[in-house]
Amino acid sequence: MSLAVVHSRALVGVLAPEVRVEVHLANGLPALHLVGLPQAAVRESADRVRAALLQSGHQVPSRRITVNLTPADLPKDSGRFDLPIAIGILAASEQVPVAALRGLAFVGELSLTGQIRPIRGALAMLRALHIDAPGTRLVLPADCAPEAALLPDGCALLAAHLTEVCAHLTARRPLPAVVHHTPPPALPAGPDLASVRGHVQAKRALEIAAAGGHSLLMVGPPGAGKSLLASCLAGLLPPLAPAQALESALVASVSSGFTPSAWARRPLRAPHHSASVAALVGGGNPPRPGEITLAHQGVLFLDELPEFPRAALEALREPLETGTVTLSRAARQATYPARFQLVAAMNPCPCGYQGAPGRRCVCPPGAAARYRQRLSGPLLDRIDLQIDVTAVSPAELLGSAPAGSAHADPQASAATARRVATAQARALQRQGALNAALGPAELDTHCQVDAAALALVQRAAQRWHWSARTLHRVLRVARSIADLAGQASVLPAHAAEAVAYRHSAILGAPPEPAAAPP
Repeated sequence: MSLAVVHSRALVGVLAPEVRVEVHLANGLPALHLVGLPQAAVRESADRVRAALLQSGHQVPSRRITVNLTPADLPKDSGRFDLPIAIGILAASEQVPVAALRGLAFVGELSLTGQIRPIRGALAMLRALHIDAPGTRLVLPADCAPEAALLPDGCALLAAHLTEVCAHLTARRPLPAVVHHTPPPALPAGPDLASVRGHVQAKRALEIAAAGGHSLLMVGPPGAGKSLLASCLAGLLPPLAPAQALESALVASVSSGFTPSAWARRPLRAPHHSASVAALVGGGNPPRPGEITLAHQGVLFLDELPEFPRAALEALREPLETGTVTLSRAARQATYPARFQLVAAMNPCPCGYQGAPGRRCVCPPGAAARYRQRLSGPLLDRIDLQIDVTAVSPAELLGSAPAGSAHADPQASAATARRVATAQARALQRQGALNAALGPAELDTHCQVDAAALALVQRAAQRWHWSARTLHRVLRVARSIADLAGQASVLPAHAAEAVAYRHSAILGAPPEPAAAPP
């Protein structure tokens, strides 16, 4: 037989469409031609496959070999097609039986010695195969076993060398099947809130942000503790549910690789402020996920927020609303999940000390205003909580913790996490989503507001000319505060606190509406 068809999988975003590897042997000068929009890494597979076959003790037919990767309009990248191409050549030249290929799909990069190297996106391919072709098993590199174990038993076969795959196809030695296994949940990352002295208001804002999934901006001088507070947020969030943990593992699989030790842990991403648009939201050709996708189901911390490129910050606006990011290129389009919780920190001015007690701002006139203008109004409009973080006094920082502070409780993060988990469970039971994800229609249904609280919010909205988005975000925050208090409806105290968190005083929001109307 001079024709063989081997099934494989490509990778487009977090999707894995089917690819048929058709291998045809014909008379003519010995050569190996690849067609079907192969990119550079795929075109180079001809040399890797030839060497791997020879080193594994097989023959490369001295004929014209044509390999067609279908569908032809789908660009193919990376070395994951090495193994199916090699198997197709062996089947077309009758060195392995074609009938043995039924019910199997193959992915894997070959070394020159025939070793099968791990690939990116194994979990995405397994999930797609499990949905599109139930009963079909995927032959994977052995190093991808931790990812394959996250899906049901028997969906994947593991191979470390090309000879092992050939032995399985010739019924000499079957490949081991993957057994379903999930690692134990990882411990939360980041420091404990007990290590943070003072900052009672900032800790309260962190608790509200964690309870409702809200975004948070902290404004304060250098060394005030903004970064330390932000690093505590991931430890306040409940562990990922199995479906959420699988989504997070899927994102890691298509980017840098899944790590079993991080299973069910909320990711915490903190890119440097020199990050480009492509690094932050994703990009490249083929498109690759950015930091906002790597922070899916976790926390994205942007320190020195005004120092980020303006274009990169503006690119966050749509993902903050939709929870997804779509990267469009001329040849393809990829959609990635991006349901992250944004925590940002910034100084009030370039020198950092505007308004700081005991310090003098040395910025030239107008520098502070220009510095703050690097953040556009539409971006700030999407940040629910905006607070000022002032420096802690040396006496409080070095002395014994005052009664009632977070440091007095060695389990501060654990105690706060329990309150957050209770509030989130209340919201999920009521509406099936966290408060930050509620749309206008869901707010009307699930956010019951007391008449006095509603009057307070209306007065604030009229005084500062809030947009509809701002008004809805204040109501969502008030709903989270009410959930933390165990209240079925939003009371005036909850609404007043939500209004007070709406803007940092340094960024220009007055505090008058924080008091309930008479």
